[in-house]
Amino acid sequence: MFCPNCEQEQLTVFHEIEGVPTNSCILLDSPDAARNYPRGSIRLGFCQKCGFISNTAFDSRLTEYSDRYEETQGFSPTFNTFHERLGRRLVDRYGLNEKRLVEIGCGKGEFLALLCELGDNHGVGFDPGYLERRLPPPIRGNVEFVKDFYSEKYAAFDADFVCCKMTLEHIHPTGDFLRTVRRSIGPREGVITFFQIPDATRIVSTCAFEDVYYEHCSYFTPPSLAQLFEQNGFQILHLGSEYEGQYLTIEAVSNNAPERLPGLEPDVEEIGRQVAAFPSLFQEKVTTWRARLALWRRQGRRVVLWGSGSKGVSFLTTLGVGEEIDYVVDINPFRQGFFMSGTGHRIVGPEFLRNYRPETVVLMNAIYKDEVRKSLGEMGLRPEIIPL
Repeated sequence: MFCPNCEQEQLTVFHEIEGVPTNSCILLDSPDAARNYPRGSIRLGFCQKCGFISNTAFDSRLTEYSDRYEETQGFSPTFNTFHERLGRRLVDRYGLNEKRLVEIGCGKGEFLALLCELGDNHGVGFDPGYLERRLPPPIRGNVEFVKDFYSEKYAAFDADFVCCKMTLEHIHPTGDFLRTVRRSIGPREGVITFFQIPDATRIVSTCAFEDVYYEHCSYFTPPSLAQLFEQNGFQILHLGSEYEGQYLTIEAVSNNAPERLPGLEPDVEEIGRQVAAFPSLFQEKVTTWRARLALWRRQGRRVVLWGSGSKGVSFLTTLGVGEEIDYVVDINPFRQGFFMSGTGHRIVGPEFLRNYRPETVVLMNAIYKDEVRKSLGEMGLRPEIIPL
């Protein structure tokens, strides 16, 4: 198939996984429901023209975004600090005061509410998984939500600022989607857009296999993201990496004759070399982790995994983990008591560990290491923490 991002180059498949759960943030209320959850295939293809990576086997009919989808990171102090700094930066940089905002894929609405509160703005968020009464109203400004996917039928919701965080990676025809956003802006120039997505450069260069899962069908590198916006009527104002290299962020403005931002010359060849090395590095990491887990099991160690989101599902299912890990810990109270898609591991809260007393904690995201160590220490626990 041709690249759904630049729509020019034939994709070359470099990584294949069969039988992966088609959703990793769905709340499943029994081990059997979790183990028997529908599965699909991942076949990652690389575009040598723009540097985009796509799951060529993706079928959107297999994914679910509903009231059962629980993805919020808003219970982490580390993440909330990042979120607030990001919100203040955007409000200050673009004068978002008493403006009309639209957020596509707003999740539970925390970031949109923050932007409205910081700048006394009016916001409209679109997400089929939004839940009423989960979010207190902002002190200043006001927000409303539409429980639906964003599409051209909502073009009447014109905005001064369009935000889309951690959503574009869930969309397969990325070129079609961004054209929809641009058409909704219409002939108006000067409308600011902000997108945030995972940085695929980090994923392929370090072989972060835990960041490869079914819902994420589109993986962006800086050149592929730049090309997507420039070929669809946007002038790039800023393109950078955030959250210790985990996220790509792009700030752009609607412009009918965009010019390339200096310093954005693509280095697709280097990304291609990293892609070529991915399969052998993947096998090495999988072998190493399976040996480590097997050793812990023989030693009778009490091992838990910290982080029940998509990274955790991918880690467990890719490695075929069973009794080697006993429980999965999550600070999000809305995920506790449910079970991990694919493997059926029970999700527990941190307080559960007070009596369980794990000897090893496998941490799905290293950025939370200090936060997790502090939480464990407050319970008198000093387990070995191994971050991915």
